Amino acid sequence: MNSRRYFLKTSALVAAAPGFSMAAKQGPVTGAPVTGMIGVTTGSFMSHITYGQEAGKISMLDLPKVMRNDLDMRVIDFMSRTLESFEPAYLEKLRTAVEENKCIATNLKCNQRGVDIASPNDETRKEALQTYRDSIDAAKLLGCRWIRPISGGGKNPNRDRLVESYRELIDYGSEHGVGIIIENVGWIANDPDAIPELIGRVGDDLLAGPDTGNWKDDPTRYAGLTNAYPFAVTSDFKAFQLEPDGSHSKYNLEKCFRTGWDAGFRGPWVIEHFHTDLDGLLAGFREVKNRMQRWIETA
Repeated sequence: MNSRRYFLKTSALVAAAPGFSMAAKQGPVTGAPVTGMIGVTTGSFMSHITYGQEAGKISMLDLPKVMRNDLDMRVIDFMSRTLESFEPAYLEKLRTAVEENKCIATNLKCNQRGVDIASPNDETRKEALQTYRDSIDAAKLLGCRWIRPISGGGKNPNRDRLVESYRELIDYGSEHGVGIIIENVGWIANDPDAIPELIGRVGDDLLAGPDTGNWKDDPTRYAGLTNAYPFAVTSDFKAFQLEPDGSHSKYNLEKCFRTGWDAGFRGPWVIEHFHTDLDGLLAGFREVKNRMQRWIETA
């Protein structure tokens, strides 16, 4: 299939649908609605995590309580390397903490190292698919509705192999009530057309989760977000260090928000933010959340 032709056909259908938003499509699972919500992704806490009790750090088991009491947010997007393990007992304990604090676990970002579903080596690809099947099992135990694997394949992966791998993961995920998300990670960050083109080839049960920060430059960023947001069910709203006056020098955060809003995306937005100390990180989350709430109210 000519992926460019499919992309143009799909884009025309999207443009013709009044009020169209893929945000309404939550994947193969049902759960608490997350449209309009703002949350955080746990990758923000990489330098602040403890698996025991350590002053100035946070346990993932305590994060749901912090979300409700300190941040007044509910949506948690988990990243695999912030979890202590994929052991069922741990995941069930973490899910209990999420539910008791009335939070919602939406996504499991799979950032395992050395995993490549587009590898030309059959054994490497087979191992990668098994890693992500295990991640789907973990996501189900954790109560997540999606996982985000990494597309892999180096700078120019074999598209047929990649499409086949996504189809295998989608089929396995659908049996377990877990959807599959594609994000602009790796080579996709350099190609603003990649997300809709791959969705066109794989099928619209491949969902998008664009990251505002993972683009090689501003022209690619805004073109990529414009193309990806019509297919998005979630989005990483990446805010790097905020300046003392609250500004964000890396790129225009409000323009990223408006790009998604104009494309019909209505959340959840999961904030990814970074700070050298935990209190500063939480303060940054609150500042970005408050800013986004003002944009939503005026949009």
